[in-house]
Amino acid sequence: MSKGLAGYGATAGRSSRRRILRLAGAGLTMAALGAGLTGCEDESATGGRGSTPPPRTASPEPDGKAPEGGKDGQAPAPLWTKSTSADTYGDNDELVAVGGVVIASGDPLAALDGATGAERWSLPGGAIPGAPLLLGNDTLYLASGKYDGSVIGYVPASGKETWRSHLGKEYRQPRPVAVDAKQVYVIAEILEADNSSRTNVIAALNSSTGKLVWKEQRDLGTQQNGVHAAVQGRYLVYTDFKKNLTVRDTATGRQVWTQKTTKTSYGPFAVHQDLVIVPQGQKLQAFALSDGSEKWSVEAEQFTAFREPTVLDGVLYIADSGRTLWALDPRTGKKVWQSTSLKDAGAQVPRQFVRVGSTLYGATDLDEKGGIHALDVKTGTLRWTFNDKSGDYHAWLVATDGKNVFALHGKKLHALPAA
Repeated sequence: MSKGLAGYGATAGRSSRRRILRLAGAGLTMAALGAGLTGCEDESATGGRGSTPPPRTASPEPDGKAPEGGKDGQAPAPLWTKSTSADTYGDNDELVAVGGVVIASGDPLAALDGATGAERWSLPGGAIPGAPLLLGNDTLYLASGKYDGSVIGYVPASGKETWRSHLGKEYRQPRPVAVDAKQVYVIAEILEADNSSRTNVIAALNSSTGKLVWKEQRDLGTQQNGVHAAVQGRYLVYTDFKKNLTVRDTATGRQVWTQKTTKTSYGPFAVHQDLVIVPQGQKLQAFALSDGSEKWSVEAEQFTAFREPTVLDGVLYIADSGRTLWALDPRTGKKVWQSTSLKDAGAQVPRQFVRVGSTLYGATDLDEKGGIHALDVKTGTLRWTFNDKSGDYHAWLVATDGKNVFALHGKKLHALPAA
């Protein structure tokens, strides 16, 4: 989701489903994936293989240097490539670029200089594997890697701890899911007398003092894993693996409304102004944050599923499993443009987007015929694709500081020059 929003969101917990699919992806046909996973936008396949050749990609030469790029559809050479401690599960919030550094979720948690790739700081045990890197108020918020029930805030540029909070001994594994100007929102398990947990709580912590502002027990049967959340004004909105779409009042924690979605949401949604926009298989729906009423919907072709939406500079970008890329007005759902450039090239579709200038960068879930796509932001036309040719099964992740574009694939972090 767009980091230009008033609040920020993250993923609490990790879906093993995505990792299993990625491991199996090399041995499955695209058609089989598309048929078996319709409605799961994170894991949806990109459709059948195209009859045209795949896009030209740049890969490191034997001496470790990538070829000269940026011309005739060829990707530019990385400014630098570094091996990292990254341990990611393919969620968008596991790679961030902020304060002159780029950070990938892993142990030790390390920040590399965005310009040179040199290590700025390292924090052993700083984050649990696959932990979301939640940014807000010039602070990086993390669940403690020591599993001691703490939520900690760090200065991204230096790694210095500046904030810490603890819900209490009656709760286990609090995980930050969203942040706004005043509060950090967490989900935690409620411990039973036998040290088991059957229920969970959502809570707001003061981002200045760390003190508890409010806490509300979630409905029986909900889970603390798989929660995606965002804050927009007075509303905290989140989804989970149980097909729940819920909105709470940020001041009190009171549930404003909740409703069942038609499909399970395995990935991030988008928020824009007074709307929450959720992919639901073949349909993309926008609901009013105030009351949950549907405001608009868009349908893809039959047997095609939408993936994760991103709002950047007032435009919603989303791909579908038929390998079509859409640009929509997030206020109305009206089409800005629609591109089959990726389909024509036989390429994977992206599930994460960032924008720098006139170029839209998209990261793909699967590696073969994927990687980091550079697309014309006005038309969706494919300019080039960067792939390190490692064959690593991990999803590609992308982030930008406005100067460079950072591409993480497994343990390798590449810095690409922004267009």
